[in-house]
Amino acid sequence: MKDKIILIVGGSGGIGSACGRVFAKAGATVVLAARNQQKAEEVAKEINDEGGEAYVIGVDVTDLASVSKMAREVIDDLGPIDVLVNAFGTAVIQPLLDIKPEDAKEMLDVNVYGTFLVTQTVVRYMATEKKGRVIMFPGSVGKYPMKNSSVYSASKFAVTGFTKSLVEEHKRSGVTFTLMHLGGVDTPMWDSDTVNMRVQKKKMLSTEEVAKSVYYAANQPEGSVLNEITIQPESHQMV
Repeated sequence: MKDKIILIVGGSGGIGSACGRVFAKAGATVVLAARNQQKAEEVAKEINDEGGEAYVIGVDVTDLASVSKMAREVIDDLGPIDVLVNAFGTAVIQPLLDIKPEDAKEMLDVNVYGTFLVTQTVVRYMATEKKGRVIMFPGSVGKYPMKNSSVYSASKFAVTGFTKSLVEEHKRSGVTFTLMHLGGVDTPMWDSDTVNMRVQKKKMLSTEEVAKSVYYAANQPEGSVLNEITIQPESHQMV
């Protein structure tokens, strides 16, 4: 990974920040893109203090101008993006009749439209270079529906379908795609007001475990790709 440029969108915490640490330790140059730049700066400082190379850039994944500016600045300042890690997203996990329409819209805007915008923008550059890897996180609910996750699961199934179509579309472009179907991961998402689910975080996957899997997927030999991986906690994490 030495001299590789890794763009992590959603790099201010959770899976994104853990991925940043792992890639930086392997010698990659890491760009942490996030709406919350202050938290991303804290992660970048930690990486840089330990001898890595990390940068921070602000982005609103639902705004085309913001996404375009992010990609253009990374490429102009550092060079072509080798790996895009789409580690952003929000969750609404509630019974259908309890979900506020505005919460559902915000989540769909981020998880679906945001994924489209970021991926289209970066892949446009990758296809020109005829190389690049994209890592997606539809989670286990993008493969197996779960009670009270109707709208959240719909957004994640959208990411799965979107990515699988891109695999077919880009077979000869040099750009590859990996789907990470993860079970419960111990992230701040579970503390959100829109997630009405009691969980046992100590039984969930750690962000460090997930980051190692992301690194493995991104570090496949040239000419090969890990299309899908499913990782579940050994124990059931719901209360």
